[in-house]
Amino acid sequence: MTFECSSTATSGTIGVDIPVCHSYSPPRVSGVTASRKLLICPKYAPSSAVEVEVAYQLVGAAGAPVVLVQGGISAHRSVCAPYPDAAPGWWEPLVGIGKAVDLHHFRVLSIDWLDAEACSAQSVSSEDQADALAGLLDALFIDKVHTFIGASYGAMVALALASRHPQRLERLVLIAGAHQPHPLASAQRAIQRDIVRLGLASGRVDQAMSLARQLAMTTYRGTGEMAQRFQGEAEQIDGCWRRPVEVWLQRHGERFAQSFTAQHFLALSESIDLHSIEPETIRVPTRLIGFSSDRLVPLADLFQLQQRLGVTASMDVLDSPYGHDAFLKEYDRLTPILRDALDHGTH
Repeated sequence: MTFECSSTATSGTIGVDIPVCHSYSPPRVSGVTASRKLLICPKYAPSSAVEVEVAYQLVGAAGAPVVLVQGGISAHRSVCAPYPDAAPGWWEPLVGIGKAVDLHHFRVLSIDWLDAEACSAQSVSSEDQADALAGLLDALFIDKVHTFIGASYGAMVALALASRHPQRLERLVLIAGAHQPHPLASAQRAIQRDIVRLGLASGRVDQAMSLARQLAMTTYRGTGEMAQRFQGEAEQIDGCWRRPVEVWLQRHGERFAQSFTAQHFLALSESIDLHSIEPETIRVPTRLIGFSSDRLVPLADLFQLQQRLGVTASMDVLDSPYGHDAFLKEYDRLTPILRDALDHGTH
């Protein structure tokens, strides 16, 4: 199968040193990073159709089944390094040669999230992201996806794709994402957005983005991890008393402010809270993965989703101290679950 790419595309081959017998050659693994212009009908746009540019990455063995992988709102198309010497992707420990999502057996497709500006719309919805993915599959001549692995916001988009384009998916693996946001999580995100809007109005955008991220970090992580990790007395730093957890929060906030624009953050944060899918419409075999300490997507929400899905679904619960961010921490424990889901299905 041949894939056409834009003139700005970059590609290469991932090499690996493994002992092989003379009768076996590992599949050639290649990667492409490119973009496509597609037409979608955004949910909150005044016009019927809008042209959007979807930036994507496709990496893996030529002709292998395709796995969609999407993460949270700060994730991007670089799930793993697409070619030698490239920077590591955000899920590098789980996606690669010989890893949970083995690039010798699968091709991994992922996109950068669209925001409201990209959609020429007032807001962007999880359905818009799903339609963009469906359009990209058409453009790349991919009839059906073997598995959609979605984590956090990615799980919401996976549900939207399964609801709107069920014929494009064989199965879903949903990690820490549900059919609707929890009200407490929505309240916390609303405060974050108001902080950023205040920063835009006052000309202190970087400080506002940092504070919003710091607040978000307190919701991503579990109380057990916080208690274990940030013992110690307060110290005076720049004339203020700071406990160890404050230094950690400030570092994360400053890093986020440098890498994320305010408008992009506002659009995607809002998109989470606009998300609503009727589980009964989902007929794609589904496997759910939740974390005991997750306060953003409580297990109760995942159990409700499991019960309401229009198909029998299995669920794995991991007892982890890392809260919602466990999908970025519990790599060793997620590896066998993902391998099993990819190799043997969802049940």
